[in-house]
Amino acid sequence: MTHAPAEDEHNSSSAGSVQRSARSPTLAAMTDVLRRGRVSLAFGFFVQGVAFALLVTRIPAMQERYGVSDGLLPVFLAAVPILAGAGSVTTERLVRRIRPSRLLRWSQPVVLLALLGVGAGDQVAELAVALGVFGLSVGMLDASMNMLGVSLQRAYGRSIMLSFHAAYSLGGILGASLAWVGAHAELTLWMSYLPVVVVLLPAVLVGSRWYVDGEAEREETGETEGVAFRLLLPLCLVMTFAYIGDSTVSNWSAKYVKDVLGGSEQVATVPYNVYMVTTLVGRAAGDLGVRRFGAVAVVRLGALVAAGGFVVVAVAPGAWVGMLGFTLLGIGLCVLVPQTFAAAGRHAFEGHGPGASDAAVARLNIFNYVGFLVGSPLVGALGEAWSYRGAMLVPMALVLVTVVYARSFGSGGDRYGGGHERPRTVDVGRGSDGL
Repeated sequence: MTHAPAEDEHNSSSAGSVQRSARSPTLAAMTDVLRRGRVSLAFGFFVQGVAFALLVTRIPAMQERYGVSDGLLPVFLAAVPILAGAGSVTTERLVRRIRPSRLLRWSQPVVLLALLGVGAGDQVAELAVALGVFGLSVGMLDASMNMLGVSLQRAYGRSIMLSFHAAYSLGGILGASLAWVGAHAELTLWMSYLPVVVVLLPAVLVGSRWYVDGEAEREETGETEGVAFRLLLPLCLVMTFAYIGDSTVSNWSAKYVKDVLGGSEQVATVPYNVYMVTTLVGRAAGDLGVRRFGAVAVVRLGALVAAGGFVVVAVAPGAWVGMLGFTLLGIGLCVLVPQTFAAAGRHAFEGHGPGASDAAVARLNIFNYVGFLVGSPLVGALGEAWSYRGAMLVPMALVLVTVVYARSFGSGGDRYGGGHERPRTVDVGRGSDGL
């Protein structure tokens, strides 16, 4: 009788060991699934960065190849984000029946083939078709890619969204560098694009095998309509303002440094590269900041730093001081877009489940194209009518509005993403702390 408790304790311990042994293969397998999903999705972001940079940085060569006039070129360029918005709207409807991973798996190859089509034609009509396909597919790609990023972050239980967008920035740097090599070597668009597509197309098809949607069971109900637009409106505004700031840098930094700050033509090429590099660095480190201080604090700080960057650019006496401003812009703006997607998906999921999260991401994605469309013409018109220094203060003011809306990046419930993150995965099985 005196030994029974010890025997019971031994049996209990043995039973626990057996149960842990039974569970461990499942835990290990789920951990591997999530890790592979994260790596493959990061590669998808990287490839998209390469493709988009190759398109936008070789616009002069595209214009020359097809004989597109200066008056017609803005129409072609505006059509891409407009059609991308349509692709994002379509994605919102398609994900009610088709998993985002499948949409991403097949939209990314279409984007690459459309890029190749831009370089392969010789008639304006062919260019129009290629750009149209590129726009529609890139909208579907952007939406589904961020849906997977949001759901994977939810599965991990900690901030990883910025790392995906860091991969996109890295791809953009590589794509811009490849475009420079092609232009320097005087390669045709076809010869510039073909090797890239030949390498990346089979790679993304193979990598797509490991995409993870993030939820073990998806809700296929009409609840996606329950996400009220008024709840997303602050995040939609932040997304728009962030892309107005981003498009200001990408479209006007070179002209501003050369014509306003008196820099040489060579120096004028530096600001955008500086901006891209600081964007990459900021995003690579940004997840740690979100885990430590919470999304609200990181977004507020990012908005303040970006606003300060615009001020430095506006008052800069010369090109190198202006470069400091563009550096601050990269550090500040880089956190806004990934955190906006994460916040929209989190709020929708808390209220309505995974289907609503996907719908919210697709709707929010439209506003990145709105910002892209508005930003460049807005700064250009103000620059011509007033001054380019003064024009820089407008995106500054818009970015500062984000400080007011930063509370929208907090969360209820378990306050995931607000500095009190879950230690283990909960949405896709259970993972280990080493995920």
